[in-house]
Amino acid sequence: MAKKPQEPQEPSARAAKGKDGAEKPPGRLKQIRMVAKVVHQQSPKSIPIAVGVSVALVALAVLGAVLTGAWLYWLLLGLPIAFLVGFIVFTRSAQKVQYKMLDGQLGAGMAILENMRGDWTVDAGVNANRSMDIVHRAVGRPGIVLVGEGDPQRLRGLIAAEKKRTARVAPSTPIYDVQVGNGEGQVPVSELQKRMFKLPRNLDKPEVAELRYRLKALAPAIQMPKGPIPKGVKMPKGPKTQR
Repeated sequence: MAKKPQEPQEPSARAAKGKDGAEKPPGRLKQIRMVAKVVHQQSPKSIPIAVGVSVALVALAVLGAVLTGAWLYWLLLGLPIAFLVGFIVFTRSAQKVQYKMLDGQLGAGMAILENMRGDWTVDAGVNANRSMDIVHRAVGRPGIVLVGEGDPQRLRGLIAAEKKRTARVAPSTPIYDVQVGNGEGQVPVSELQKRMFKLPRNLDKPEVAELRYRLKALAPAIQMPKGPIPKGVKMPKGPKTQR
């Protein structure tokens, strides 16, 4: 039987896929346009402010060129600075919008931890309960940081249990704990990275590598999906034990 000829794909569809047929990730310019669209929807004044700052710096560079007559010097100096400062203002606005969108969502702390700079290794959902209180583990130069999300009262016992479980594998390693949220004693999502970076550096790189190797033997109590988790989701029940 003759095979049915395949329909030719459009050039745009072929360009969107790689050699293996998988879709290519969006380019840098497309990512910036997507972020700008979200920022404009959530905070309409942010982009005009960033553009205004850049225009003001360009105007200062032109004024300096007019007063001194050194047009080449002032333009070569002013244009890159204007673009850089405007881009920094835009990225900070985008970061604030991101924190605003993540605030109050379960898994928001994990989303922030995964985007941290530096030599950090993050394991999501190393411990949790049926009420969707979650504990994540971050390993870096300070040692071990347990980050909890959920009800403060229930998280105390959950974090304490995870500390004991982790201390069996790394008894001499400093273990810190942080609760993400807007309640008393908790750290807001927008301040989580600052809190992590303020921790002292207790370990060097070889010690961090050895610590990660030890923690591989410590299996997570439950597997959790990455990213923010929608509200109203119940923790699946474990299998019943047979007598």
